[in-house]
Amino acid sequence: MLIREVCSFLFRIYISFYIVHWPNGGSLVVSGEKINYNLVHSWADKLGMELFHLGDFITRRKEVQESFKQAQVVTRSGAKIVENMANEIKIMMDSKISAVRRIMDTAENTALTYQMEKPDQLFSYYNSKEMIEPGEPIPTKPPRDLEDAGAEKIFVTPKTIVLTPKEEFFNTPVNMSVSSVHVPTNVYDRALDTIKAIEWSENLDQIFRDNYKNDPTLSWQFFGSSTGFMRQFPASKWKMEPVDLYDCRLRPWYMEAATSPKDVIILLDSSGSMMGQRLDIAKHVVNTILDTLGTNDFVNIFTFSDKVKPVVGCFEDTLVQANLGNIRELKEGIETVKTVSIANFTAALTKAFEVLEQFRTEQHGAQCNQAIMIVSDGAPFSYEEIFELYNWQNLPYKPVRVFTYLIGKEVADVKDIKWMACANQGYYVHLADTAEVREMVLNYIPVMARPLVLGRHDHPVIWTQVYADVEDTEMSDYLWQNEQNNDQKENILEYRKVSFRMLDPDEVRRREYRRMRKAWDQPTDTDIYKFMTTISMPVYDRRENANVTELVLINEALWEMQTRETRVANLLGVAGTDVPIRDIKRLLSPFLLGVNGYAFVVTNNGYILFHPDFRPIFQGYILKPAYNSVDMIEVELLDDDRPPRDFNPVLLTIRDSIINQSTGSKWMLVKNHFDEMKRVARVKRQYYWTAIKNTPFTLVITYPELYGVNRLQIRTEDEIHRISIKGSNTLSFFTGKRWKIHPKWLFCKHSNMTFQSPEEELLWFLGKMSQPGWKWPSSRSALPPEHTAAMFSNTSAGRIPPFDNYYCDRQLMQSLVFDARVTEWFSKNTSFNSKDDKGNEFKQRFGINVAFLATHSGLTRWQEFHSNMAEEQGAGDKFSETNNKAIDEVWYKRAVDQHFVREESFVYSVPFDAGETSPDPIVTASHAIFHSEGGKSAPAAVVGFQFQYSALHKLFRNITGNACAVDDKSCYVLDNNGFIIVSLNRHETGRFFGEINGAIMHRLVEENVYKRVIVYDYQAICFVPDGDMNCSPNILSKLLAPASENSTLNILI
Repeated sequence: MLIREVCSFLFRIYISFYIVHWPNGGSLVVSGEKINYNLVHSWADKLGMELFHLGDFITRRKEVQESFKQAQVVTRSGAKIVENMANEIKIMMDSKISAVRRIMDTAENTALTYQMEKPDQLFSYYNSKEMIEPGEPIPTKPPRDLEDAGAEKIFVTPKTIVLTPKEEFFNTPVNMSVSSVHVPTNVYDRALDTIKAIEWSENLDQIFRDNYKNDPTLSWQFFGSSTGFMRQFPASKWKMEPVDLYDCRLRPWYMEAATSPKDVIILLDSSGSMMGQRLDIAKHVVNTILDTLGTNDFVNIFTFSDKVKPVVGCFEDTLVQANLGNIRELKEGIETVKTVSIANFTAALTKAFEVLEQFRTEQHGAQCNQAIMIVSDGAPFSYEEIFELYNWQNLPYKPVRVFTYLIGKEVADVKDIKWMACANQGYYVHLADTAEVREMVLNYIPVMARPLVLGRHDHPVIWTQVYADVEDTEMSDYLWQNEQNNDQKENILEYRKVSFRMLDPDEVRRREYRRMRKAWDQPTDTDIYKFMTTISMPVYDRRENANVTELVLINEALWEMQTRETRVANLLGVAGTDVPIRDIKRLLSPFLLGVNGYAFVVTNNGYILFHPDFRPIFQGYILKPAYNSVDMIEVELLDDDRPPRDFNPVLLTIRDSIINQSTGSKWMLVKNHFDEMKRVARVKRQYYWTAIKNTPFTLVITYPELYGVNRLQIRTEDEIHRISIKGSNTLSFFTGKRWKIHPKWLFCKHSNMTFQSPEEELLWFLGKMSQPGWKWPSSRSALPPEHTAAMFSNTSAGRIPPFDNYYCDRQLMQSLVFDARVTEWFSKNTSFNSKDDKGNEFKQRFGINVAFLATHSGLTRWQEFHSNMAEEQGAGDKFSETNNKAIDEVWYKRAVDQHFVREESFVYSVPFDAGETSPDPIVTASHAIFHSEGGKSAPAAVVGFQFQYSALHKLFRNITGNACAVDDKSCYVLDNNGFIIVSLNRHETGRFFGEINGAIMHRLVEENVYKRVIVYDYQAICFVPDGDMNCSPNILSKLLAPASENSTLNILI
């Protein structure tokens, strides 16, 4: 059925026919026509040799290999690398903790000394939503609403502020002199308690400025008040579009600092009296409670009428971790609750206490606080006997707090349901409408915080998992609905224009490809969202006693206002600072890990803080419903034959060691997908891990065992100094514009200066290094002031030296300068004169655009060629815009992998959409340069070139002649993953061959030309078939869900 021949240089040529059979000899008979096997062999040889000689000449690969002979090959020490990286991160984190601790201490002292009894309700402050910039119109007092019968609202003219964009704050316009205040939409900023806290907290501006002076790498600093506002430094305007849902008290950094980890069971009354508005309010209450929980909490919801049932069927008799995925399941379960029968409180309370007791005795769950939340329209009795049995066995210790939420405007009796809360160290709330739900529900937080507040001195340091700055996950539903509406609109408009082509196979394929490209998951280095972790600490009211005025029921008939002195245990709020994920990545020195090596961080819950395969976004801009609950075992995919979710015990053992912050190492066979999950490598990888001290995080590094155990190193420790002594200037190796450095790597960074490009910043530092007095900074991050004070307390002057406002990675810079010196010649265009017949022939025949070189230190050089077939000027600029990441480029990774298949080979690729988007796409070829020494070798660089597809197509046709030009024959050149490099039908170029002819591809797998590799994508968003959808307002829950089972990808290698 098939004649096949493997080309010497990665190409595989396959000739398929409509009527074919395997011959017994060396030829194939097709419809009476014999095609000789040797002919196909000669095609492969000729095409391969033509392309190899082209690449060999254009890239000057042998000269490049000679250039790196001055370097040495050394063994990579994974244990030492991970230890040094973890220590660098620790130093940075210690500095951030120190800054937060100073904010906390200043806030507590300021609140303690603030004596004003009645605050100034006309106090003017920088409101993030209202402050204006110079030139903007000044708002005037709005007219009073005639229907507003309440007191006249206070109006204060917004303050004017000057804002300037700063790169370290994601280019947000900021003012570095003052802080600004964000007030949630549902909070009145002129309420006495709120404006009082806003007024005294303005004194935090000085400590904000001092912190930033001590550590210019600090990101946002803030104080979130228990009254609802958040003071943020530096001052900036708040983004209001499409809607402001932000409330700092519902953010993970606030919730986890304000309360200890907890087990929570919510009992939702689903009896017949809870119908209509009462059920709506109750659902809102439960949803708000769920919003206050984090990944260190465990939760479940039971509805109770005559029977007690979990809202999610598979959550019976248990508690689940309160991650985004489980919270979403619980919220969807709440929407299905129906009211019926009468409420059986006895069964509900018994179920809740028994589940909590089981988790407490077996030491599961949070192993800290426990609480029962009762949401009901009233209780007929106090059920004291149940509390005596389960909660009062060891008085005064009560293991479970009880919080009660009474629902409804008209309730018969509040006494019993209020008593349940007060008798069990809880809190009682009466809710009459949905507008007051959020504020009233949040009252449980200060109660849960009381044990810590009463301790006064214990301020736990909280670290959040990764999250998208100010975004609310509820927006995913809104954005998805908008996306569906826009797609429907586009489809209708397109149908009106080209209805006659809508069902054309090529048009259907183009629409499907556009949809798939749009749906491809985005990595965390996208600029759409700002991903970060946050360090926070609780801020306590340090007053011992205070006067409290409250309503007291006299003789069960009359309410009277009374003032009494009581012990204070108030939570003032939470102090914190953000740590952008990009700042942590900059400390990792990825060049030490080499090509296809990477590092990632795992939290105490086993979730990744960041990872190269972390894909939190789909459809280009929508956060996935459970984007920050990706377990490390869902991204490190072992190469075994286990079904989905049946994880290998070896991997689980490594996960336990990482979570417990042990130090260790292990090798594993894994599957690494890349290039939009269209390619996969089966690799034996070495893993090393160690704890990042003073944090709940563990750092893991990994690299391929095949070519990652060795790395290149320069022979002199100070290449830059050696060059200067010889009278040379390092800047001379970076002349012209035909070079780039890896934009994501930290070569050198100045805290107080901005540059137009990484290359401009590098040149500035190279100039400084050549001047007298240059010194290499000792650390990438500023040391906390208390550490530096201790270090320099014994010096004669006793003064603390100022923090260097810059940092350079010394080892990386030395390696970069070495690479630049030995490859300086490459960027100089090869001049083809009349005697260079071979060069001119290649130019004319292949339309070569660019020849390039990328080194292991992140340097990329290129040279441009302009011929009749490649008339585009600035071909090098186009190349460098999208191919400047050196070892992180796909063509670099594939070339290094291919080196161990056939050392002399080039790897070729075309864009996957080449046949649909471009009449003459670009072909990219690359080849790995290895340097060997003493029986060891390491990848030093990759060379390559780009040329016009039309030239390759023409060469293929010339070689195959008329044999492939008849109707009953098709000829293809495929790459090592089954994607079409060349087809006589140009629309098929770049596509997977299995889409063109699945039967033949299946046969290729059977014949071991390719191997099928199954990859389970646990981060995928699964689309429910149309038949299972309904018109629900919460359409995202019907269409999308995390891949709780799996999303299977079949990739060929």
